[in-house]
Amino acid sequence: MILHEKVAIITGAAQGIGKATALLFVEHGAKVVIADIQIEKANKTVNEIIANGGKAIALKVDITSANDVELLFQQTLEAYGKVDIVVNNAGFMDDFSPIGDIQDDYWAKIIDINLTGTMRMCRAAVQSFLPQQHGVIINLTSVAGMSGARAGVAYTAAKHGIIGLTKNTAFMYADQGLRCNAIAPGGVNTEMGTVFKKPNELGQLKVGSGAMNAPKLAEPTHIANVILLVASEQASFINGAVIPVDAGWLAY
Repeated sequence: MILHEKVAIITGAAQGIGKATALLFVEHGAKVVIADIQIEKANKTVNEIIANGGKAIALKVDITSANDVELLFQQTLEAYGKVDIVVNNAGFMDDFSPIGDIQDDYWAKIIDINLTGTMRMCRAAVQSFLPQQHGVIINLTSVAGMSGARAGVAYTAAKHGIIGLTKNTAFMYADQGLRCNAIAPGGVNTEMGTVFKKPNELGQLKVGSGAMNAPKLAEPTHIANVILLVASEQASFINGAVIPVDAGWLAY
């Protein structure tokens, strides 16, 4: 078991990629914290893990709250005594709005959840990891963070920002036993694509024009398998990397 006795915090783990990652981590020996704003779904995931003999707790966390993030790490330390791995999976898709249509409040919401929330989690993770001189951070970015036409302007900017955040964090703390990498999924069969009621018309048209070039849609387990590898000691020399998991979509 490649994560034997490791303790992992996974945000947005009540469903989708986060849940698939939690289940896989437990299968490989980890104890997990299901951190999600949807606490009822998080508890269901924990119950599923415990029923299969694994160890997990659920904590209600809003990553737009610095206090919530701080409390998350405190409660994890109280429960398990340490934190080894942090997977920053929580995110919120935008409605494809281009720059000409974006409103300040909507921009702020998308940036706060996706980019600033990830920053808060990385900051807390680094502060927890430095005394023990080891730790792994895995940030979920997107192919939208590596190209300009996979989402609206806010989500695209946020996911590009996560890549910069990842690379800077990796370099700053590489000599202190910390690793920080990013995973960039393409299209994934999750609930994220259903969070907005009415996509921006122009944005949807432009983004949709390239969607037909995606070779195939991933399942959450396809992404979780890569996260597991990067979290493990088998990837001990991978740091500051951005790994697309998109079946070759970015190759177009």
